[in-house]
Amino acid sequence: MKSPDHLLLCFVLLLFCPLALRGQNFTPSFTPTEKDLFDIKQKESYTFGYLEVLENRAKPNGKTIRLPVYIFKSKSENPQKDPVLYTVGGPGYTTMSSAPYANYYSYLADRDLIFFEQRGTTYAEPHLSCVEWASAQREAAYPGVSAAQKAKLLATAAEACRNRLEAADIDLNTYNTATIAADIEDLRKALNIEKWNLLSLSYSTKIAQVLMRDYPAGIRSVVMDSPLPLEVNYEEETISNMLLVLDQILADCASNEACSTAFPDLRDRFIAFLVEKTQSPHALTILDPKGNDPLTFQLRGKDLIQLLQSFSTSAVPLIPQRIAQVLAGDYSYIEQQLVALLNSPIKGDGIGMRISVWCTEETPFVSPKAVAEESDRYPAIEGISAGMYDEEICDIWGVRPAKAMENQAVSSTIPVLLISGSYDNATPVKWATDMTQRFPNSFHLIFKGWGHGPTTNWGEPCAMQAANAFFNNPSIKPELDCIAQLKTPIFKTE
Repeated sequence: MKSPDHLLLCFVLLLFCPLALRGQNFTPSFTPTEKDLFDIKQKESYTFGYLEVLENRAKPNGKTIRLPVYIFKSKSENPQKDPVLYTVGGPGYTTMSSAPYANYYSYLADRDLIFFEQRGTTYAEPHLSCVEWASAQREAAYPGVSAAQKAKLLATAAEACRNRLEAADIDLNTYNTATIAADIEDLRKALNIEKWNLLSLSYSTKIAQVLMRDYPAGIRSVVMDSPLPLEVNYEEETISNMLLVLDQILADCASNEACSTAFPDLRDRFIAFLVEKTQSPHALTILDPKGNDPLTFQLRGKDLIQLLQSFSTSAVPLIPQRIAQVLAGDYSYIEQQLVALLNSPIKGDGIGMRISVWCTEETPFVSPKAVAEESDRYPAIEGISAGMYDEEICDIWGVRPAKAMENQAVSSTIPVLLISGSYDNATPVKWATDMTQRFPNSFHLIFKGWGHGPTTNWGEPCAMQAANAFFNNPSIKPELDCIAQLKTPIFKTE
């Protein structure tokens, strides 16, 4: 006869062991739902649902999170069996906002297209929003706020956001590139996909590299638009990259008869102007968009160059003219930028995710000395900051540094298409060029006169068409007429 204590032990085990077993045997799953995120009016067929995965894979008995996924069916009657998986950059940006426009993506002509939302971003559950940080940035943008005051505002905001997220039982250490890559691999298995193609953009090219390193068996081919190599220490060269692209734009203006005639010696005059304003700031008064009170900004070289440095493909043809207008005393564009800065919505979407990724994978590997040197390298913009989140913010956020491998170059024989815009200051051409040495089955396309994210240039879908051609035949470099016809942009002169 069993003792009462033994019976009690058996009862306890019956109560709790099944839960433990369920945790240990947890299987990520994709569950379609009828209610999706948007009222998509296109007629294409799609499935919407949520991928459920463990927040922390080291805790098999822990909580799960839900990540939204759209699966758009190919327009072909006989689609290829390997779909395209698309996720965007940031870190912290949402992929879901692309879903209402899925009908315009070339890839659907041949295969299914899957939109994946990274953990911690806008429509994920949970979402690492930091309205506190967005509010502090707005406050810090007002004139008269010193560097010390700005640092205090942001530190207070980071602490408030971290405390709120942790109070919601969110494990900030699990929101990083490696866990996103594991989520994507879980989705592939949940959908019973043997192999798929990765379409990555900017930050998500890091996710693609980690997938190629950790889960290569499920990948047929990869497109990296505006690639960011794992091993690059972004903040150590961000200012130099910006100025190199600006130099190239102004050099192209100088080599164009119409532009050089309209704006002679523009580069030299602009540099001299920035030096002058660094020494004697320009006072510019605008009306506060929130209350119509006058606000006077003291604009130095560093402020002016940041307000002028919009290098998107559509903005590039306007840059010489905008610089020339400022040199002539017309600050109307600068005023518009300041009003937009102070009037931007305070949302904070994805900021917590961005801080988690950055403080895990970027800040621990950069040299503070190199970042300081980058900030002080150019007298014309003295005082500009090359840093993203300094050590104080990361100390407050409290996430563990990533392992060294997350800052080391990835090599792979998987077919890769690297796509760059020649005027991309965020992820310059040289990074993609270096990456071709580590991907022997790769091709590199440079879109002359374009900025960041060529495959998202809706005015000219040439890069998207090139990516689709590569997915259809990853062993051949796409040779499209639209690429051969690319030229230096026609700069606006009137």
